[in-house]
Amino acid sequence: MAIEKIVIVGGGTAGWMAAAALSRLRKNRELSVTLVESETIGTVGVGEATIPPFVDFNQLLEVDEREMMAAVQGSFKLGIQFENWGALGDSYIHPFGNYGYELGGMSFHHVWHLLKERGDNRPIQVFNAETMAAYFGKFARTADFKRDDLPPINYAYHLDAGRYAAFLRKYAESRGVVRQEGRIDDVTLHAETGDVSSVTLESGERLDGDLFIDCSGFRGLLIEQALETGYEEWTHWLPCNRAVALPCNRDDGSPPLPFTRATAHSAGWQWQVPLQHRNGNGHVYCDAFMEADEATDILVNKLAGKPTADPNHLRFVTGRRKKFWNRNVVALGLSAGFMEPLESTSIHLINTGITKLIAVLSLDGITEAQRDTFNRLTGTEYRRIRDFLILHYHTTARDDSEFWNYCRTMSVPDSLTEKVELFRETGQIFREEDELFTETSWAAVMMGQGIAMKGHNAMAETLDMQTTRQEIDEIEKSIRFLVQHMPGHAEYLNRYCPAPAA
Repeated sequence: MAIEKIVIVGGGTAGWMAAAALSRLRKNRELSVTLVESETIGTVGVGEATIPPFVDFNQLLEVDEREMMAAVQGSFKLGIQFENWGALGDSYIHPFGNYGYELGGMSFHHVWHLLKERGDNRPIQVFNAETMAAYFGKFARTADFKRDDLPPINYAYHLDAGRYAAFLRKYAESRGVVRQEGRIDDVTLHAETGDVSSVTLESGERLDGDLFIDCSGFRGLLIEQALETGYEEWTHWLPCNRAVALPCNRDDGSPPLPFTRATAHSAGWQWQVPLQHRNGNGHVYCDAFMEADEATDILVNKLAGKPTADPNHLRFVTGRRKKFWNRNVVALGLSAGFMEPLESTSIHLINTGITKLIAVLSLDGITEAQRDTFNRLTGTEYRRIRDFLILHYHTTARDDSEFWNYCRTMSVPDSLTEKVELFRETGQIFREEDELFTETSWAAVMMGQGIAMKGHNAMAETLDMQTTRQEIDEIEKSIRFLVQHMPGHAEYLNRYCPAPAA
């Protein structure tokens, strides 16, 4: 059956990202896109940090970056700083760009390790532009330097998720998406196919649809409550199941940092996301090891300024739906699954879910091949992100709390064990298919967590050392030049995309 009516259940970041992207399908077609949401139902709205593919999503929508950043109080993000993860007092940055570049067909960290064995004591971080800019609080875009001999700058955004949803609502409605206010009271399934045929609002109004996008959050109104899809739980690997979120001012007048900060505590970790005029903060923790009051006190005592709202307490179960596309329902965002925002993947999974949906969608009708492909690719992406998050918890030397003792000694998926052991022995990292995290991502976190390379690619030994040393000297010099000539992050924001005070 042809798809003529698409109904999106739920607003927030997921709903309006879906609406904005699907609105583009309406061009030259008889297609209705309706989003139903209720102002009486709040959204989680704490996911304020993104990763570089999100920049591409906004470019796909042909959104003006300056306009969007000003509207969402946005700042730029070069990576994530992790504190107290490998051991108390440790700190490292997972950057968005690569360390150096390939030499002799090998990833840079192999050559760096060889030179380190031969007496070169420069840390690998000096060969990454994003890390060095982050350390000095600097920022610029690649487009600002009209030179081909400098490394590119890879970045993402910090943003107010609620403001971003409002920005996309305006975008989507201007392109024909209809917003329907109301709470859903009933879901009707087709008697023969079992598909969702309509949703009925409390007002009695019925909305028919051919394809439904479930963005109703943790409850999964369609994907779970109506279709009983099932849920695969991962709390034995990722035990955190609670969070408290609390925005605050920056009372000390400090400029917004061009990176997200994740600080590990005794039973979880705290995020700090700097927007132009405030910080987003939260404490993710495991209630088997910490009470809510203690978690809140830890968060409040670590804030950079006065809170601007009451604490928002969240409960979640880490995992994923057993199917992301079931019958004629596609789940996006929290309806599809949840993994804590340690690597800022929440909005990313909405983004890639939408991208995959549009790639396989045919408005001539829904086929089993479309559903199977979507489910297989999305499931693979969730598992790989899951393994990357487990890496942060499991590869720690911390033994100062029962929580960290559990994480350090727990069994982990074989896929992660293999990746860690291969890196430890040979420095080799295989990035499979279109895996999200790069070799630099894995190397940065593993080395940051204290996993030292014992060896490197044997081909590194065949390189001409004099030429190689000259080449990596030039890499360091070009990065130093680039960072020295960048403005401060706050200065750049004030010039490029200033936002009015909230």
